[in-house]
Amino acid sequence: MTQSSSLDRIFANYEFTEGKFLTPFQRKKLLKNLQSDLQREYRRRIEIMLLADMGKSQAHICETICCSQEMARYWIAVAQAGMAHKWHERPVGRPKLVNEQYLQRLKELVSNSPRDYGYPFKSWTALWLSKHLMKEFGIDICARHINRLLKKMGLSTRQRSENKNIHMDKEEDRSIKIYDLQSRCQTETPLSFNLIQSHK
Repeated sequence: MTQSSSLDRIFANYEFTEGKFLTPFQRKKLLKNLQSDLQREYRRRIEIMLLADMGKSQAHICETICCSQEMARYWIAVAQAGMAHKWHERPVGRPKLVNEQYLQRLKELVSNSPRDYGYPFKSWTALWLSKHLMKEFGIDICARHINRLLKKMGLSTRQRSENKNIHMDKEEDRSIKIYDLQSRCQTETPLSFNLIQSHK
């Protein structure tokens, strides 16, 4: 038995039962849409919401329809919010989340110390930039992608420490080093000591 036919059997009498989140109208509409020829991604959205409405756990849903936890979590939340009828309004695939405002804020953050924003550490990491921007924009971007964005802008989280090292190198150039001074021994005739002879 295929996964699709087993789900059809699960949903067969479900239209007339009381669910957790969906109204009878939403449930009927989603079940009707399942009968049409949908893209796999759209079908999974509907299946997630219907299974959640039946009281199935997120882990069970992920296992049943082979989807990621993130996907299940998102569409369960949509169903809980009473927005199940909008299942087709979000385009398939990852939306472009990063806009100019996000990039400007990223640039601003990396140009300043994390301490200016209440953090105890001196230098940003991509992970902490990601966490901070998640709080501000509600956009979850991995640290690796943050590094890619910084690179495109000609920036880096390591820039501040590199500048510090350059500054230290310049300071060292101005200082006097021991090996720059000539030893008095080099200018005078070297003396040789023979301790055994001096005792005679």
